Amino acid sequence: GATVVFEPLNQISRARNRGAAAATGEWLLFVDADSLPSKDLLEETLSAMQSNCMAGGATVEFESRDAVVRFWLALWNSTSRVMRWAAGSYIFCEAEAFREVGGFSEALYAGEELDLFGRLRRLARRRGRRIVILHRHPLLTSDRKARLYSTREHLAFLLKTFLTAGRTLRRREDC
Repeated sequence: GATVVFEPLNQISRARNRGAAAATGEWLLFVDADSLPSKDLLEETLSAMQSNCMAGGATVEFESRDAVVRFWLALWNSTSRVMRWAAGSYIFCEAEAFREVGGFSEALYAGEELDLFGRLRRLARRRGRRIVILHRHPLLTSDRKARLYSTREHLAFLLKTFLTAGRTLRRREDC
């Protein structure tokens, strides 16, 4: 009974927006193909959806044993919980709220989930609702980007993004 939609332009924001536009439910759940949500995470997500939650995500876990990768992942998970930023690999959101804030920005080629959650946080605050980052059952997801790029390349991208006030996130060739 699933409907498969196709987005010809290879951009994650466009693909996610295309899927959301075709969805008919009250809630949207975005899960990357290289991620494995556990039954416990899905049950915790359902519980959050049945509470005063408007949107959320989950902390993430990699199989990597690399100390540098594990350090950056711990830093991300802490930041995610404090800032209530969901990792793009697992996002759930009321469909109406997603549409009201305009979905994922198609001007961005990276960081689109952070932008979305900034807008969702503001909407949730106005409505007296919550944004949650679930952490009891982290999402197992691929560490392919950690393996694909060196630490030096990651740091150079972060520095360039910082120095350009995020303009690198709007250029496909920079991402």
